[in-house]
Amino acid sequence: MDELRARVDEIYRNDSRRVLATLIRLLGDFDLAEEAMHEAFAIALDRWRTEGVPHNPTAWLISAARFKYIDAARRQARFDAATSRVAEQLHPEPDDKQADAHEVLDDRLRLIFTCCHPALSSEAQLALTLREVCGLTTEAIAHAFLTRPSTIAQRIVRAKGKIRDARIPYQLPGLAELPSRLDTVLHAVYLLFNEGYLASAGPTLTRCDLSAEAIRLGRLLSDLMPEPEVWGLLALMLLHESRRAARTDAVGALVLLEAQDRALWNQSMIAEGAAFVQRALRSRRFGPFTLQAAIAAVHAEATDASRTDWRQIVGLYDVLLRADDSPVIALNRAVAIAMRDTPQAGLDAIDAILASGHLGDYHLAHAARADLCRRLGRVGEARAAYSRALSHTEQRAEREFLAGRLDALPDD
Repeated sequence: MDELRARVDEIYRNDSRRVLATLIRLLGDFDLAEEAMHEAFAIALDRWRTEGVPHNPTAWLISAARFKYIDAARRQARFDAATSRVAEQLHPEPDDKQADAHEVLDDRLRLIFTCCHPALSSEAQLALTLREVCGLTTEAIAHAFLTRPSTIAQRIVRAKGKIRDARIPYQLPGLAELPSRLDTVLHAVYLLFNEGYLASAGPTLTRCDLSAEAIRLGRLLSDLMPEPEVWGLLALMLLHESRRAARTDAVGALVLLEAQDRALWNQSMIAEGAAFVQRALRSRRFGPFTLQAAIAAVHAEATDASRTDWRQIVGLYDVLLRADDSPVIALNRAVAIAMRDTPQAGLDAIDAILASGHLGDYHLAHAARADLCRRLGRVGEARAAYSRALSHTEQRAEREFLAGRLDALPDD
C-alpha cells in the first residue's frame, strides 16, 4: 500500500462518519449521502496524488461530494423537483474551506437525534446509530445484537425508508421534545464511546477518534440539557478515557485494570469526571449512567489496585441493578464480589447468570469465569472457559491476551 492510500485510509477511518453526517444534512438522504461520500474518497485518491492532501481534508471531501451530487443531478435530462431544490441550495465553492466548521461539528449530534427518532423502534434506533454514526459493519452489529446480519440489514433499510417516507427532519428537536428522547440519545452516545473504548474488531484495542467524538457530543448535550444523567454519562466517559494510556503496553497488548500503571492515568480527566459525578449525585435525580460513573470514580480514587474499595463498589452495583437489571451489570457485580469476598463467591454468581440463559455468547463472561477458575486451581474448567471466550471475540488484542492466558495454564 503506497503512502497516499494509507493516508486516505486513515482519513476514512477517522473522519468518514463526520463527512457522512454533514452530507446527510445537505442532501437529505442516507443512501445518496453514502454514495456521494464514497465517490469523494475515490476522487481524493486521484486528485491528491498530484495536488497533495489539503489542509482540511474533511471540508474538501464534503465539497467534492456536493459537486459530484450536483453534477449528476444537472446531467439528468429530467430530475424531480426535490432534487432540483437541493441542488440549488448547495452552491458549493471549489475549495476546502466551504464546509462551515460549526455546522460540521454539530452534524453528528443531529444524526444521532435523527437515528433515535421515536417513530423508529428501539432496535432500529440502535442499529441505525451503530451503522451510520459509529460506522460498524452489519456483521459487527449483528454480533452485538446476537442475531443474523440479514436481520440487521433489513432493520436498517426499513429505518432509513421510514425516515425518508415520514420526512423526519434532520435537526435537533425543540426543547419540549428533548426530555422524551434523551435516554435513547444518551444510550447512542455511549454506544459510540464503547466502540472507541473497546473496538469490536480490528488490530487495535481502542479507537480514540470515536471515544473523543463521544465525549465532545456529551459536552454538547450537557450544554443543551444540563441534566443529571447527561453529567453522569459525561463523567463515565471521562473516567474510563482517563485510563487509555495505561490499558495497553508498548506493543499494544492488553493490560488489565489491576496491572495498569496508575501514574499514566489522566488526572485532569479524573478530576473533571469526579466533579460531574458529585454534581449528578447531589441532584438526587440520577440514573444508571451516574451510578456507573460513581463506580468508575471509586476505581480512580485508589492509588493502587490493593486499595480499591470493593465493598463500596459492590454496594453501588446493588443499587445499579435495581435501576437496570442488565445481565452485564450482574456480571460486573459478580467480579466485584469475587474481589470483595472470595473467587468462589464470584464464580457462583457468574454460574448463576450463565445458568439463567444470559451471556452465553458474551466473551467477557467466559473470560471472567476462566480467570476465577484459574485462581481456584480448576485448570480444566479454566481452559474450557478461555477457549469459549476466544471463540466469541474477533478483537485482536483481546484474542492475544486470552490465548496468552490459555497457554500459561499448567497441565491438568
